[in-house]
Amino acid sequence: MPDDKLDAPSASPSLLQQVTGMEKHFLSGRRDRCEELESAVRFFLEFLRGFESLDFEGPCVTVFGSARFKEDHRYYQLARSLGRRCAEEGFSVMTGGGPGIMEAANRGAKEGGGLSIGFNINLPFEQKPNPYLDIFLELDHFFVRKVLLVKYSNAFVVMPGGFGTLDETFETLTLMQTGKIEQFPVIAMGTDFWGNIREFITEAMLSEGTIDQEDVELLHTTDSVDEALSIIKDALI
Repeated sequence: MPDDKLDAPSASPSLLQQVTGMEKHFLSGRRDRCEELESAVRFFLEFLRGFESLDFEGPCVTVFGSARFKEDHRYYQLARSLGRRCAEEGFSVMTGGGPGIMEAANRGAKEGGGLSIGFNINLPFEQKPNPYLDIFLELDHFFVRKVLLVKYSNAFVVMPGGFGTLDETFETLTLMQTGKIEQFPVIAMGTDFWGNIREFITEAMLSEGTIDQEDVELLHTTDSVDEALSIIKDALI
């Protein structure tokens, strides 16, 4: 006797389910106006998923950093300590939801009894969700993810990382510089790593007049978890 379930036609995927894998297609160049409208709807739906997922109270610290650092690396341990202290001080901890620095910060938040949040991005390598998340959402569009990571945060800690971390860091600083968001604390941890970047900021960007001294002061640097928490708490009082 035929199985009705097997014979029944499969339901077409919803527009929300079709979001995955569409960013590259969207950025491939000019397309038909109807296709562009469909993309805009997908963006809205992905934002909506994020808004509905983030139903929490209290201040939140977003931590940016590389997915490549392993558990025994000093930067992983630093991010883990930071996440735990943030939780102990009453902050939720939000990351990109993947391994490395993101996992470390989320892990520390869980160990400190706090809320651990992650927005993972669909990538062919490196980016797998870590197991220390209370709220988890998988996204397809980088720009949607960045908006959500910034929108719900009261402070930002940037650990060493690659192009993605630098993109997130400098976009956040640009939003503050241009008055699009409030001037929340941005703290770069890992002075060996960030020292070279600060040197470029001051000796190239500042000296050429592409930024002002007050822009330089938007970025704090430290290796101390205590100092980072002090900067965050002072800014929120």
